[in-house]
Amino acid sequence: MSQPYVKLDIQNEVGYIEFFHPAHNSLPGDILAKLAQTITDAGTNDDIKVIVLKSGGDRTFCAGASFNELININDAETGKVFFSGFANVINAMRKCPKFIIGRVQGKTVGGGVGLAASTDYCMASKFAAIKLSELNIGIGPFVVGPAIERKMGLSAMSQIAIDANSFYPADWAQQKGLYTQVYDSTEALDEAVKATAEHLCTYNPEAIKEMKAIFWKGTEDWDTLLAERAATSGTLVLSEFTKEKLKTYK
Repeated sequence: MSQPYVKLDIQNEVGYIEFFHPAHNSLPGDILAKLAQTITDAGTNDDIKVIVLKSGGDRTFCAGASFNELININDAETGKVFFSGFANVINAMRKCPKFIIGRVQGKTVGGGVGLAASTDYCMASKFAAIKLSELNIGIGPFVVGPAIERKMGLSAMSQIAIDANSFYPADWAQQKGLYTQVYDSTEALDEAVKATAEHLCTYNPEAIKEMKAIFWKGTEDWDTLLAERAATSGTLVLSEFTKEKLKTYK
């Protein structure tokens, strides 16, 4: 696998949405836009009752946004558009009337933690450590913060946001509510994801839709909120502090 992609595969009424990028599944704007649209389309597809969100490759679920795009931001509007990429995916997941199961097989960073937090039921392998590294480069996890806080609580979210150098193990993430189950191998994870998703397909779709609305109650302003957060990040990325930091990563 060398070319980025987003693909949908339907098996036994389960829609498996898989994204991939060769740079540790760090996602550029075009892949994020396609991912958001694929989730939205799956939500209206009558052949799909439950969605599974997964990534290609073995080692990393998602390394966040594309660093190559990040370092080339030169104005605030471009910055807002860049950081809106994950906002649009999170909002697509929030609005989707179907349960979304997360399948997190490896490490996840930044925006990837936001994706995991935005699933309705997230299952992981023991290799699925998490990190919020944004403060290291002078910005913060502003866009994904609401999703992570909603799932894990303000205390846990602030801990990993402040301790931006550390990976927190999958067991810790499970204790804080991000993951429902942690498995010893990817094979065991995949078996459990398949069984769970197919069992959920036996539920009343209308009941699922109503339950999902209850789960996400209080987030109705997120279209506006996450756009504002994207604008904040888009401004901060232009700061001298961040520009100097990014030079050290080139």
